[in-house]
Amino acid sequence: MQSFITSSIKSEPKIVAQKIFHLISNELLLVEAEFERQAKTNVQVINYLGEYLRKSGGKRVRPALSILSNYAVGGDGAKKNSIRIATVMEFLHTATLVHDDIIDNAEVRRGFSSVNARFGNQVSVLMGDWLYMAAFETSLQERSLEILDILTKVTRKMTEGELIQLTMLGKTDISEKEYFDILRRKTAYLFSACCEIGAILGNATKDEQTALRDYGMNLGIAFQLADDLLDFTADEKVLGKAAGADLLEGKLTLPLILLLWREPEKQRELEQIMHDGNYEKVSRKELLNALEVHKALAETRERAYNYAEKAKKNLEVLSKSEYRSALDEIPSYMIERAK
Repeated sequence: MQSFITSSIKSEPKIVAQKIFHLISNELLLVEAEFERQAKTNVQVINYLGEYLRKSGGKRVRPALSILSNYAVGGDGAKKNSIRIATVMEFLHTATLVHDDIIDNAEVRRGFSSVNARFGNQVSVLMGDWLYMAAFETSLQERSLEILDILTKVTRKMTEGELIQLTMLGKTDISEKEYFDILRRKTAYLFSACCEIGAILGNATKDEQTALRDYGMNLGIAFQLADDLLDFTADEKVLGKAAGADLLEGKLTLPLILLLWREPEKQRELEQIMHDGNYEKVSRKELLNALEVHKALAETRERAYNYAEKAKKNLEVLSKSEYRSALDEIPSYMIERAK
């Protein structure tokens, strides 16, 4: 399986990303303008925070998925409603990040100071709430109960995921089933919603809508598994946040779950790291070595590729086009990226 997957990746992740995002570069510029427009109010502090969040934003993967899905079913991703809803998806994602950083006491996000580190928790909580409400207010303009239903469900799932994860912080007896349940709620459901709503706006058939919904779910799982790997393997400067932070925050990810299954004696070391909140008594290098020796990182990577292949297979019901090809390349890019 691994040899097939490796041979299927012919381009460097950076080149693949440039190709994908260049395809919809004009649409993403419209998303930036719409983000700026939606974040403007008569409240000065919201204007300032909204602009700070926009400028410190990432690659806009979720809006890109919504736009590409729209085009892939024959729609027009540059239409006003498509851009508006793509921006709504970024608002929801940004709101989640703002709240997550408060919970995790994170100081850095994408190489910038997190909102809570720079402006304090009180302001951050309220700004996150404002982003959620602004997203739903904007989505109401579609007058689509189907879209509102999807957005309501995904917001509930993300909140539930955060709450479930909070109850498991510091625990080392988390099962794979529990881990994947949290992963789907916190990450994959939003990917799925972006693709499904994009399909709806493009007047997709039911089969196309279902295919893109499932594509987004499998892609979201692959993305998060790759993120878990990067937490251990990425360069801190490239990653844009502290490496090894998940364990310091008391979160057990799949590589560590696999490690404990193979070497239960490591439980005390992981508990020590979570208790101390640092790698002084148990070095990160030692832990990384154990993960490599027991092939926990390799298996996590293979699982990510398996979900990536499932995502690609979901696209088979779509007509061939440059937009379907872009969606087909995204899963591998997600896993091979450096940040």
